Amino acid sequence: MGVELIFKIAAIGILVAVLHQLLVRSGREEQAMLTTLAGLIVVLFIIIQEISVLFDTIKNIFNL
Repeated sequence: MGVELIFKIAAIGILVAVLHQLLVRSGREEQAMLTTLAGLIVVLFIIIQEISVLFDTIKNIFNL
């Protein structure tokens, strides 16, 4: 879970950075911003899912 999650987030970040640079250099700043925003939302959803798993684990540990 730990290292795989870090690599997944890093891969998304690299991909978004490359797409952002390509779009900015071709004069499409608005699409570059939307691409960056979409990448951020995807990473936030991944993190939210992991936090949900963490809370479920804590709940099971303390029998709540």
